Amino acid sequence: MHSTTIDMTPALLFLILIAAIPVAAIFGGILLAALKILKGDSRGTGLSDQEETRMIQEIHRGLNRLEERVEALETLLLDRPKDRSRHD
Repeated sequence: MHSTTIDMTPALLFLILIAAIPVAAIFGGILLAALKILKGDSRGTGLSDQEETRMIQEIHRGLNRLEERVEALETLLLDRPKDRSRHD
């Protein structure tokens, strides 16, 4: 039987540890956000209900504008001529 071993040089180990730090930070942030959502406490963000409402309304308006822009692009793409030989 042939046994395979992985040669963990210090440089390889260092690279693995450096790559693991951002991954751990991202997962930690996701975990904290999930706990905050489950807890349902908006006071942890320092925002009042009025500020949260204003922020959500701004996001909604931005999404509506984005939807209108996407629809305009779809219209432009669907209404353009199918014959591309004129542009070549």
